[in-house]
Amino acid sequence: MSILDVKSDVSYCVGGFGEGLDHPECITWGSDGYAYAGGEGGQIYRIDVENNHFEQFARAPNFVGGLCQDGSGSLYICSGNKVYKTDNDGNLTEYSVGTPDVAMIGPNYPAFDKNGNLYVTDSGEWKKDNGKIFKISPGGQTEVWSEFPKTFPNGICFSPSGTDLYVAVSLNPPRIEKISISETGEAGPPETVIEIPNSVPDGLAFDADANLYISCYRPDTIFRLDTKGTLEVLVHDYEGTLMAAPTNIAFCGNNLDDLLSANLGRWHISRYALTTVGLPLNYPVL
Repeated sequence: MSILDVKSDVSYCVGGFGEGLDHPECITWGSDGYAYAGGEGGQIYRIDVENNHFEQFARAPNFVGGLCQDGSGSLYICSGNKVYKTDNDGNLTEYSVGTPDVAMIGPNYPAFDKNGNLYVTDSGEWKKDNGKIFKISPGGQTEVWSEFPKTFPNGICFSPSGTDLYVAVSLNPPRIEKISISETGEAGPPETVIEIPNSVPDGLAFDADANLYISCYRPDTIFRLDTKGTLEVLVHDYEGTLMAAPTNIAFCGNNLDDLLSANLGRWHISRYALTTVGLPLNYPVL
């Protein structure tokens, strides 16, 4: 039993069957009032969620795993083995390739803390247990922030207090972990929040009431973890059409009351009819 009905509560935001976005993996809500999504061929799409319209804004060299925006309008894009930064016209420059001693393998998803530090999961290689989390300071200096989790860390988000980083871990076992952030910015030991058997967790987002939403590449499901630790199925698509490998999720719209998901298996962005609003992201001015 799910909270939402896939037939009546899930719809297309942009794109459609066989046309639209090129297998979007990621989505984020920007500081400029647009949503942004990344395509399989490196496309960066800008989405007007009020008018259900999208356009290509920029293009990265490779598949886009994740992206976010700062308060100045620049996007930060995980593509290939690098993190790129755009200017306001969509031109890309390299922002980080890792540290002098530890190169990025597969940067997947970025998120800003309130101080302007960019945290980036490096998923590593599938089933190779060589994942980690990088931290990039506002000046671009990069460090390995945490050697864990190693088993394909994926989407991330900050707790409402900003004192913990939540991580979707896709493998061995599939689970959600949180890593405490000390007052001086160091990573604490990872702590398992919940395991989700027979799934591939991918994206995370908190709502304003501190419920955690978890989108799963497999099966085609979004879960909701409430503040008491109860895991519920928000919605499931057994046909895999309206929801087709839902990867990243984001609360979008001027009131953050529009939950959207990217669908790696199709050509569209899905919209979910919720009555809650999302937790605002951090948009540092860099």
